[in-house]
Amino acid sequence: MTDDPPGGGPAPRALSEEELDALLRSQQFGVLASVKRSGHPHLTTVLFHWSPRERIVRVSTTVDRLKARQLRRDPHTALHVSGPDVWSFAVVEGDAVVSEPSTEVGDAVGRELLSMTPGFTDTGEEAAFLQQLVRERRVVVRIGVTRLYGTALDVPRGD
Repeated sequence: MTDDPPGGGPAPRALSEEELDALLRSQQFGVLASVKRSGHPHLTTVLFHWSPRERIVRVSTTVDRLKARQLRRDPHTALHVSGPDVWSFAVVEGDAVVSEPSTEVGDAVGRELLSMTPGFTDTGEEAAFLQQLVRERRVVVRIGVTRLYGTALDVPRGD
């Protein structure tokens, strides 16, 4: 007898903390949900940075974007992150804090955003990036994780 459900495929299994961490580290994009005034979800694809030690997800956006305004009003949020295939995902739930915008080149918000964007090899590029953050009025959305979960279907792969 097998553990497969009546449909013949494997049952979903909960991902372990280690698997969730690995999934979040391996992906860059997710779908962020915020709450509209109507109570309906607002979904947007975002580039995110996962900090497992702090258990915080960071997202860069501009101060005037809808997600920033909604999260200031109602901080309840979730981030859905697809796994490497369609059979797995992780969800980060938590309350968001939206920073003040970067207003001076090299300020704390700018440095936090810079830390989320590795790969600058020259100080000129870094300085231009920090200037751009001020021009765009960039903010950091910090999601403190209150719940982290996900599932996977262990589907046999055909050769």
